[in-house]
Amino acid sequence: MPKPNILLIVSDDHGYADRTALGVHADVRTPALDRLAAEGVSCTDAYVTAPICSPSRAAIISGQYQQRWGAEWFGSSSFPPDDVPSLAERLQDQGYRTGYFGKVHYGGEQVGDRACPPHHGFETTLYGLAGQSFGRLNYLHHSQEAQAEYGDPAAVHMAVQPLLSGDDPVEHEGFLTTEIGRRAGEFISDPNEDRPYFCMVAFNAVHNFCWQLPDEELEARNLPKFSDWTPGTGLAFGDWYDDVIVPNLPHGREYYLAQLELMDAEIGKLLASIDSTGAAEDTIVVYVTDNGGSTCNFGDNTPLRGTKYTLWEGGIRIPMLWRWPGVLPAARSCDGLLSTLDLVPTLTAAAGAAPGTTDGIDALPILQGIKPDQRTLHWDCGFQWAVRDADWKLSWVGDTEDSRHLQTYEHAPMGNGLFLANLTDDIAEQHNLIDSEPELAARLTQLHQEWRAELH
Repeated sequence: MPKPNILLIVSDDHGYADRTALGVHADVRTPALDRLAAEGVSCTDAYVTAPICSPSRAAIISGQYQQRWGAEWFGSSSFPPDDVPSLAERLQDQGYRTGYFGKVHYGGEQVGDRACPPHHGFETTLYGLAGQSFGRLNYLHHSQEAQAEYGDPAAVHMAVQPLLSGDDPVEHEGFLTTEIGRRAGEFISDPNEDRPYFCMVAFNAVHNFCWQLPDEELEARNLPKFSDWTPGTGLAFGDWYDDVIVPNLPHGREYYLAQLELMDAEIGKLLASIDSTGAAEDTIVVYVTDNGGSTCNFGDNTPLRGTKYTLWEGGIRIPMLWRWPGVLPAARSCDGLLSTLDLVPTLTAAAGAAPGTTDGIDALPILQGIKPDQRTLHWDCGFQWAVRDADWKLSWVGDTEDSRHLQTYEHAPMGNGLFLANLTDDIAEQHNLIDSEPELAARLTQLHQEWRAELH
């Protein structure tokens, strides 16, 4: 059997409920993601390792809990150490050509760092360092001219710095989602290559600020143009920011859904490109998002409680779709307990590689419908932690400056203290069973303490 091509798509802050096929919202349009679900496996109980992008992405690229190198939250997050091979490096060793297109955000990386894709196994690249701009990339502007026009500090807050190819700056004025899709499409359909490919596409959609849409899209959707922040607005950035998130931004949900639809269209083009070459059965396509949906950015996580930043299910349970015709069944819903930690061992095993050191599992048998083994998943951000074991989840939030800041600045209700839920009976985490199940809570606490001791 030939080594399969691999297309890994990572979106940003996509809400758990925001797919047409789920039938939750009539105004959501995601035909490409719906097609992936119809032709592959939808994972209902899939998780990231952190409720924010930087540490979550570090686990995706490494297959290891990022806490192993101290990456718990924004300030401590970083790319894995040099002795931890990336997914791209593992696949390069199997003869793959590798391409990375889109957002990079593992921490505070600088040009030339190992965190930059050309320095951890990617041959062809077009990317932006979001860690240099408060975790975001502008949807429309990336040039020296834009930097000069926005000025300091707005150029940083609005993330208009040039992109990078290799270590070289690349200016791009135009809709970034389209450019990411175009460059990825060129890579996977290169007629001069006969090696299998690993293509990682990291859209900045649907991260805020979603009003940054092309003029023609605003006109077609009858949406007003909204201005980015500059000091000339007369407001400090923090005060202005509160006006551009829930519940204050006019048309906020419409902007978000437009960005989601346009990203989905690019995914559709990539699927069409794969299919047009007759390579669908030889290609694994995986779709995930980097953390739970951002409700302050108008995403919806129904029926889950919570949002990005929190360890409620809405912060860590994500959309995960797999397509591999002939190997994976079509239109299957999988309720096995899965994690983005499983991407590295599953994809490297499909490529014929030895498993190496990983905290994940080869998920292929679970995706195919073979009964999964029992497993336990953990989360730890320092000021909050959680553990899921089978149906049960125990979480804890401290009354700290971090939790209070998130509750006020990001409109992210955090909770306080211990919370025990049976997720089979209570997926929305509405009933705290901590008092009625003290022995179970003690067992889960012990499991988490043992996990922390093993990591450190």
